Amino acid sequence: MYRLCTRVVAPLATACFATTCALQLLAAGAVAATDATAGTGVDASTSPAREESTAFQRAPGQRYWLGHLASRVPLAITDNDFRSNDPDRVALGRLLFHDPVLSGNRNIACATCHHSTLASADGQSLGVGEGGTGLGAERRRAVHRTRLKHRVPRHSPALFNLGAYEFTVLFHDGRVAIAPDESSGFDSPAGEYLPKGLPSVLSAQALFPLLSEVEMAGAADSNDVAGAAARRSDHGWREIESRLRGIDAYLPVFSDAWPSIKSPVDITIAHVAEAMDAFISSEWRATNSPYDDWLSGNAHALDEEQLAGADLFYGKARCSSCHSGALQTDHDFHALMLPPLGPGRTRAFDPVGRDPGRMNVTDRLEDAYRFRTPSLRNVERTAPYGHNGSFATLEGIIRHHLEPRSSLKQWDRTQLVLLDDENLNLADFLIADDRHEMARYTKHLDISPVTLGDVEVEQLIAFLHALTDTASLAGTHGPPDDVPSGLPID
Repeated sequence: MYRLCTRVVAPLATACFATTCALQLLAAGAVAATDATAGTGVDASTSPAREESTAFQRAPGQRYWLGHLASRVPLAITDNDFRSNDPDRVALGRLLFHDPVLSGNRNIACATCHHSTLASADGQSLGVGEGGTGLGAERRRAVHRTRLKHRVPRHSPALFNLGAYEFTVLFHDGRVAIAPDESSGFDSPAGEYLPKGLPSVLSAQALFPLLSEVEMAGAADSNDVAGAAARRSDHGWREIESRLRGIDAYLPVFSDAWPSIKSPVDITIAHVAEAMDAFISSEWRATNSPYDDWLSGNAHALDEEQLAGADLFYGKARCSSCHSGALQTDHDFHALMLPPLGPGRTRAFDPVGRDPGRMNVTDRLEDAYRFRTPSLRNVERTAPYGHNGSFATLEGIIRHHLEPRSSLKQWDRTQLVLLDDENLNLADFLIADDRHEMARYTKHLDISPVTLGDVEVEQLIAFLHALTDTASLAGTHGPPDDVPSGLPID
């Protein structure tokens, strides 16, 4: 919440406070640095009250406690930067998010890979979706399954702050994005078959894991949802609608969320998408970290090491070139030369296993191996890191950014958090061991080396810890005791 407007500071106290803050920054080794490439983040002007709510922050001298960083750090985020959510739709979304009935074989829920005990992620480098059992590092192949096809090709991201207006593109490769020229309002793999009238990119994104063979749907010959989805996306969603319409306990919950729903036949996949959007947006809101407190006027919210780290982040280390704005993301795509891992996300015509990233969506060579910049909120608690979870620690991923080529050569494969499975293991390093693919891969790098000392790396890590909103980690509501389908929940 924006608290600065309630502060009344006498002129003399203001001067003393500013002096104190300046001394703190100097003691922390903070040095003025010019970062000509630093971004300012996605323009959140789509928030209707953004200009009015931040006008006071922009007024000359009003951010004195930030010292020389005042011109480089973003404005404090406020409630006006987020979409509002109907409580009844949040309640419905909570049930749907945790109900395995949405999966093809009724054995996995959205919450399995985005769990409240794991900071809205799954704690694995690459997860195991359909056919697994258990959570996080304890997830195993279900006893009735003789083999699993392959790991989920990309790391399960945390879900914090996805209700913010500034999010207009989702997935690591950006394959779901707001696109006013499209009939559905979105660019997505479903094309014109995406339901019309969805309120946000998050509602559109939430529908696609339901149809992924290795995430939630299962093999095409194993259930009605997967078989229908193999023909066309909307056919798979219709099967999910049919399931929900057949569960009597769901009708009153849908009716509470949408009074226009009078009978089971009124329930649609668009309602499912919007309800899960409302739940995710409401459940994982992380805007009460020491960093937020600092931006909002508390000069003492960060300690000396964290202040020095902030100076590096917004200066010499050039982190804010991509991790810009109040949520530390430019929502753009960059090639970082992270060590390749897993089966890759190949297209039908790809001759070898690989993951070209953004190029899969745009078909432009210049987008090869680029992936979306993640937000850094709660980053301390959401390891492993990277679009494929190739680094287990913050220090590891930071040092990779400093010198990507040498980091790639020296990468330690033993740090990975992966289910040890004989069949899955076969594909883990096929890309990394393919010299032809690696020759292509290493031609694409969008960041330049940066030289930092060990102490400076520790200062950066300390600053990233200041982005942790501890109260948000487990979510606002947590899992329900049970779900209308009666299926067991994780």
